Amino acid sequence: MSEFKFVEKKSILKISFERIAFIFFIFFIISLLFSAKILFLSYNDLPEQKIIKKKENFRSSIIDREGDILAKSVRITNLGIDPKLVVDKKKLLLSLKLLFPNKDFKDQINGKKFFYVKKKISPEKLEAVLKLGEKAFRLEEKIARVYPNGELFSHIIGQIDNDNNGISGLEKSFDYELRSSKEALKLTVDKELQYLIREELAKAEDIFKNVGSAAILMNIHNGEILSMISLPDFDLNKRKNLKDLKYINRATKGVYELGSVFKTFTLAAGINYDVVSPETEFTNLKKKITCNKNSIEEYDNKIPSNLTAEQILIRSGNIGSVRIAQKVGIDNFEDFLVKIGILNQLTFDTDEIGTTQIGKWGKCKLATVAFGHGIATTLLQLTKGYSIVTNGGYEINPTLIKKKYGNDKIRLINQDVSNLINPILRKIVSTKEGTAGFANVAGFEVGGKTGTADQPADGEYSKKKINTFASVFPASDPKFALVVMLDEPKPNKEFVYNYRDGRQPYKGNWRNTAGWTTVWVTGQIIDKIGPILATKY
Repeated sequence: MSEFKFVEKKSILKISFERIAFIFFIFFIISLLFSAKILFLSYNDLPEQKIIKKKENFRSSIIDREGDILAKSVRITNLGIDPKLVVDKKKLLLSLKLLFPNKDFKDQINGKKFFYVKKKISPEKLEAVLKLGEKAFRLEEKIARVYPNGELFSHIIGQIDNDNNGISGLEKSFDYELRSSKEALKLTVDKELQYLIREELAKAEDIFKNVGSAAILMNIHNGEILSMISLPDFDLNKRKNLKDLKYINRATKGVYELGSVFKTFTLAAGINYDVVSPETEFTNLKKKITCNKNSIEEYDNKIPSNLTAEQILIRSGNIGSVRIAQKVGIDNFEDFLVKIGILNQLTFDTDEIGTTQIGKWGKCKLATVAFGHGIATTLLQLTKGYSIVTNGGYEINPTLIKKKYGNDKIRLINQDVSNLINPILRKIVSTKEGTAGFANVAGFEVGGKTGTADQPADGEYSKKKINTFASVFPASDPKFALVVMLDEPKPNKEFVYNYRDGRQPYKGNWRNTAGWTTVWVTGQIIDKIGPILATKY
């Protein structure tokens, strides 16, 4: 009988499971690696296929005197679509409508040209868009210019084109510096002052319905412009092709006949050339004179016939100013206007600069220029002129760029001019005979001169006005010039004037003179900015 033997055999099946498990693990690892590689390649493939990188065109920042940013270059992303690559247009349109409910892309998606869905798209919105998985999206990365204050400095800073090239304002005149330097361009302007002055000019438009306005606030000793406004203005973040003349820079480019503000220069010239003093008497002043068949009349028949030179300026006499100019003479008067920067071509930080228009000198031209007619200039040149006349006679050059100044000063006119003119300018504001009482803000010792001018049109004067007030303060030791202009203001018979000397409010004014429009606005401005100037400057 054969012996039964049981021989234990190792399971082949067990070995197979172990091998399968091992092989599965190997394949699993390989799959993970391949998946990761595919994702990595897909991610890195995105910039090449879907991101269009524009040539970098960096521009350095522009800041105000306190270091606040007025213009800055930042990286942005623009989102576009190539319609030729869209698979399901209806589905994509529905998705876009949910993300951009105020936009309609139907015509563009059904077209053939690339179009932008959103420029400067936010990261949150971009993430939501990319989650749609649409291969037709194109992302454009570029350097963009942003202006945190919108329209506040529009005429000063100016615009750039789509390639970040400066085309106006400081962006144009300092284009090379902004491109080549990483250091910010520091300006003399103060954002806080700029805002407050613009706010008052905007309020004035509601009251007097003027078509535009401008104001310049300047340090009369170094020419630093602390604020320069021209209205209407525009938002620098919305690039526009501004062809409408209403957007002209009225502070530097607009050339206007400014009227009686020139009478200050007439008397100052007489003092400078020692042909008159404030006490010089003029008797038998007529109410009307003629020159080459053209008549020159007194604006107010109540002005006395006998006045001193000082009283002529305080009461803004036309005929008296002519008589002073005749004593000065053509050569001296022209020389004086050159010295204070009225007749010279002004060199400035921006290209938007107007040129004084005067025509040919003669005895009639001398007579009309004496009271601010027959000569048209810019508000910037007027500000420079008033600064030199009141700062001791020293040369200054208006500037928007913060810089270091030397100690050397060039005297252009006699120092006695400022010593004698400044108290008279104060009386124009502080006395009842003066024309600028609404600017007599307590504590700031404002002095200045009004100017109301009819504007020429078609060879004759129209009823359209330019109302100007050129002020300096404090009058005993001037530091600042503030010149304000309203373009075509209208009288407001419903407006209530509140006097600063405690008199009863006055309602129902028919006058359209600077004393009842621009002077009032200037008083409001000094109310707001005076405390800042007193503490900071």
